[in-house]
Amino acid sequence: MNFVIYMILTFKVKHNRDFSHELQLAHKVAEFALRTGSRSSKDVKHIGLKSVIANMILKKYSRDKKLKCVHRVVLAIPNQGIHVDKQNKNINIPSLKLNLDYRFRNDFKKINQIEINKDYAFISVTIDEPSTRKVDGYIGIDRNTTGHVAVVGNPNTGKVLKLGKKAEYIHRKYKNIRRDLQKKGKYGLVKKIKHRESNIVRDLNHKISRKVVDTADKNNTGIKLEDIKQIRRHVKSRKGFRYSLNSWSYYQLEQMILYKAKLLGIPVAYVEPAYTSQNCSRCGHLGNRDGKSFKCPSCGHVDHADSNASFNIAKRQPKDDRLCVDRDAYKGSTDTPQTAMMGTTLTVEPHGL
Repeated sequence: MNFVIYMILTFKVKHNRDFSHELQLAHKVAEFALRTGSRSSKDVKHIGLKSVIANMILKKYSRDKKLKCVHRVVLAIPNQGIHVDKQNKNINIPSLKLNLDYRFRNDFKKINQIEINKDYAFISVTIDEPSTRKVDGYIGIDRNTTGHVAVVGNPNTGKVLKLGKKAEYIHRKYKNIRRDLQKKGKYGLVKKIKHRESNIVRDLNHKISRKVVDTADKNNTGIKLEDIKQIRRHVKSRKGFRYSLNSWSYYQLEQMILYKAKLLGIPVAYVEPAYTSQNCSRCGHLGNRDGKSFKCPSCGHVDHADSNASFNIAKRQPKDDRLCVDRDAYKGSTDTPQTAMMGTTLTVEPHGL
């Protein structure tokens, strides 16, 4: 069976227009849809919002049975309401009389839709997924709850890259702030602090994933990760470790690595996590780990425990002998919606990691 592999990317572009009036009308349409369940733009014609946008809002809010009230509404424009001039790299939205000049990649197959809020236009495009390249080995990524978030080991060069040292401090800092605010009953501030922390985490994960993929690209290697989906369910650990394990967004970091790697055709594979931090990366025998120190009694190899683990991950046979791309196709999931912010996440160089 042949699968058509493609990716969905979303680019963020500042539109420099005041759409406050249209957003107010969109909010009214959303409230109407939630209240009546209507899907016909004729029913909201009196509100005054363009039908091409009203239809999208009605479709979204009329079918959501769990939603109780309307919060933030965006102006959603479908593909048929968008005109693209690839030669001049311009997007025209007649219903809003809006022209957008874009600077992102021009090899997209189509624009799926555009969502517009107060400041930005979020442009969703479909691109062909690059074919998987042939690589000269793999780098291993050891993800941690203490110390560095990600430790990258390259057996080909023997080099180790440690990323995300400040992550542990970030969570400890904001955990203490939230605890103090909760004691004072300032729950609104608790929510704002949590949102601020999430933004910092996302930004750091973007920088870490960018550096990981750039390292693989520079050395023409693939990427291997531990399959830790079940770690939260099975691992037994002290309370502080469990908090750190559940608070840092490992899934978010993993997804960022995946889609950045796919954009460059870099293969990503998963390995079994058992004993990656306890086996010796030199001779394979079971060694002694004490905190972040590792020593092998068999061959005498001494190393940083996370570095040793990253080399083991790089050398280990992929789980199920399938790359993640092959596994997605095998399951029937061939499209990977992702977000790639123009001028930031696609091009920024990691700093302060």
